[in-house]
Amino acid sequence: MTSRLMACFHCGLPNPSTLGPYRAVILGETRDFCCPGCVAVAETIEASGLSDYYLNRDSEPQQRYAAAPAELLARFDHPAVQREFVSHAGDTSIAELSIENLSCAACAWLIERRLQQTVGVLEATVNYSTHRLRLRWQDEHITLSTVLTDLDRIGYTLRPFQQDSHASALKQQARTQLLRVALAGLGTMQAMMLGVGLYLGAFQGIDTEYRDYMRWISALITLPVFAWAGWPFYRAAWQALRARHLTMDVPVSIALWGAFWASVYATLIGQGETYFDSVCMFIFFLQSSRFIELKARQRAAERAADLLTINPRLIKYWRNNQWQDMPSDELVSGERILIAAGDSVPVDAELAQDSGYVSEAMLTGEPAALRKRRGDMLLAGSVVGDSALEAIVVRSGNDTLLATLHQLMSRALSEKPALAQRADSLAHWFVARVLVLAVCVYIGWQFVDPSQAFWATLAVLVATCPCALSLATPTALTLATERLAAMGFLLTRGHVLSTLPEATHIVFDKTGTLTVGALQISECHVVSPTDSRESLLALVLAMETGASHPIARALCDYIQSQGVAPAVISATVTAHPGQGLALAEDHGLYRLGHAAFALGAHTQADSEQVVWLSRDHVPLLRLCFSDQLRPEAHALIAGCHARGLTTVLLSGDASAQPQRIAETLGIQQVYSQQSPAQKQALIAQWQAQGAIVVMVGDGINDAASLAQAHCGVAMASGTDWAQTSADAVLLGDRLSALLPAFALAEHTARNVRQNMRWAVTYNLGILPPAALGFIAPWAAALGMSLSSLVVVFNARRLRHIRLSE
Repeated sequence: MTSRLMACFHCGLPNPSTLGPYRAVILGETRDFCCPGCVAVAETIEASGLSDYYLNRDSEPQQRYAAAPAELLARFDHPAVQREFVSHAGDTSIAELSIENLSCAACAWLIERRLQQTVGVLEATVNYSTHRLRLRWQDEHITLSTVLTDLDRIGYTLRPFQQDSHASALKQQARTQLLRVALAGLGTMQAMMLGVGLYLGAFQGIDTEYRDYMRWISALITLPVFAWAGWPFYRAAWQALRARHLTMDVPVSIALWGAFWASVYATLIGQGETYFDSVCMFIFFLQSSRFIELKARQRAAERAADLLTINPRLIKYWRNNQWQDMPSDELVSGERILIAAGDSVPVDAELAQDSGYVSEAMLTGEPAALRKRRGDMLLAGSVVGDSALEAIVVRSGNDTLLATLHQLMSRALSEKPALAQRADSLAHWFVARVLVLAVCVYIGWQFVDPSQAFWATLAVLVATCPCALSLATPTALTLATERLAAMGFLLTRGHVLSTLPEATHIVFDKTGTLTVGALQISECHVVSPTDSRESLLALVLAMETGASHPIARALCDYIQSQGVAPAVISATVTAHPGQGLALAEDHGLYRLGHAAFALGAHTQADSEQVVWLSRDHVPLLRLCFSDQLRPEAHALIAGCHARGLTTVLLSGDASAQPQRIAETLGIQQVYSQQSPAQKQALIAQWQAQGAIVVMVGDGINDAASLAQAHCGVAMASGTDWAQTSADAVLLGDRLSALLPAFALAEHTARNVRQNMRWAVTYNLGILPPAALGFIAPWAAALGMSLSSLVVVFNARRLRHIRLSE
């Protein structure tokens, strides 16, 4: 057998070479390795200053290093490949990656530190429990294949995260947890039956041989419960101690190990008390609490997973004068597709027939079928009604609204809100004090009754375990997130639930937010005496093609209905958020936007919503719009006032419409003709005065304001910039979901406070009798577990609280 000295220092496997081991100096000593690959990995880790990895790891990879082919990793830089798992925001890219060979928490530490040293990597967060890496990098400084190659050199293989495999892993985790609960429950029942006999024997008398027999049987029953069902606690406690951090698993593990091995010792020597039933009961109740909490989290995560799992695999598309089958993930913009009745729409597409019906229940929660007309957008995830629909692909893959919402919700679920961080800090503080107190109790009982010292200390550790304290906040936040998503209020940042109850101001954009955004051209007047109406409209259509703002959509729909084709332009259209578009042609500088932008800075504002087309500030075309308020806008503003919120309308519109809308709805403050920078500055000014600001918007011109506000809420039909800058998204553009979101956030904050008060009160109340020896360890285990269940079930009430819109 190969000796340990000949085992590989990196992977732990024996040296297969007949020439002897490969060697390198690591941590100041010469180490043996099994192959050149492991030598290269270890030397890379040492050269990067990350050799603490070898001091902190608690297991070895157990796999020889084999570098992935460079050409294979290079494929991940191809845009067509990245479209499936990478999202882009400017020059920044974000990807979710699955990690192979992740054997312990030290591996996660090593990967994070390695990537933090890499130029161009902005964020690298490893979730050890799910083996996932969230990576954010700058394309101009580094490529994804470079990152993958770098980590491959130190022994970790990364691949694109696949939702199906991740969902399967979650289900497997839940099944394993349920098996642990079942084993602990079965062991508890059997150990309790034997325990009753032992307790009765202690009072009525029992022969020593029968007593010892029942104790040994109890030990055999408890052993698998202690070893397997209790393993997650020991592993987590060991990892926490190695990281020099105290979690609730530390006192749990100390209590379990102390109770089990003390009972084994008492069985061996035939003296003292045994608490095998208490060990089983403690593990059973604690694992039951964690299973309930796990299922609550899993349901919330499934809400996000459902967004991606409803798309059909194959779709019919028009090619060579016939319908052919194509995988939905291969569709590209411009393809003509046929979606069968009852199927879900796989991409964002534009209806190519006169009318049809779809249900957007998956996105909005509203089951009623919506009538769509030619040119209307069919969102990915919508379900086609009774007849098949023809459509033109607009966005596919990760560019669809559905994929964007999934990515945003995944980001929210991966973040830890301030409430949860404070709860973790409190639990850490509490654990440290409990351990100190347990030592004091043990020392104190040595002077009173040494035979009771161990059991009183054990009761203190068990009774005051801060399980309920650690479960109080995350359970409530998870359930609230799940319910909000079902209501159409999708959280994309974790802090929203703690911010909404503290809000003092709520700020609204106008077009597409308070108004429907389905603008219509009410007047088209040619001002230029030399240009034809058709040529000017063709130029406007060419400049607005591809834009997503409601004004752009209204212009394109109107011009296309006139039978006008877009003009051919040779220059690039430049967008000026909040102002308009500019195009520098040979004939002059064309501007399309409101009066101040198109005609000059000193132009008087229009009395209605108007867009001008100008050439060198000379007016050519005047287009007037009409819009209508959302039907729920009046109730929303009234509800905001009832909650004591200051309502503000911030609009880039230079006409008198913002003032008229504010007067109609009763909005308290109105600011019109505001550029994106001015909107952001106003919000910053209110924040400097102590205001907590919630901003609701939908356009590119709102992105800076949404990011500036304490809580930004974007409309689902808005631009990608608005959604990625926001902290929440209103699915289906349902403003009516705002007030229930405020109410649920308040209920959640109240629920968290109730849970925290209960957890603290219970722990402080149970401490004196446990320290004085009035509570046996089995009773302490029952009380602690019931305390955790009280917290979990109290949090579950959030799923059933009635909320009025």
